[in-house]
Amino acid sequence: MQDDKKYWLDETGNVQKVLYALYIACAVLIALDFTYSKHTAFGFEGWFGFYGLYGFVACVLLVLSAKVLRVLISRPLNYYGDDNDGGEGENDDR
Repeated sequence: MQDDKKYWLDETGNVQKVLYALYIACAVLIALDFTYSKHTAFGFEGWFGFYGLYGFVACVLLVLSAKVLRVLISRPLNYYGDDNDGGEGENDDR
């Protein structure tokens, strides 16, 4: 059964509106960085856009470390046994 319901983000025009809203929000936040006095503990915290750059670098490092961690702790696809190995499984009707 196919769900032919159309959602509001299925239309390209609505996706563009969301992107423009995000661009405007980013521009407003960058402009607001000039309007307040920063009381920092360290000098580099007062740099323009420091927290945005810090957040971006932290997210990139998190994704890269997750990729490395996946390789280190991943198991093979048949780790719990094959579907036709003759053993008892969840869906056995015995």
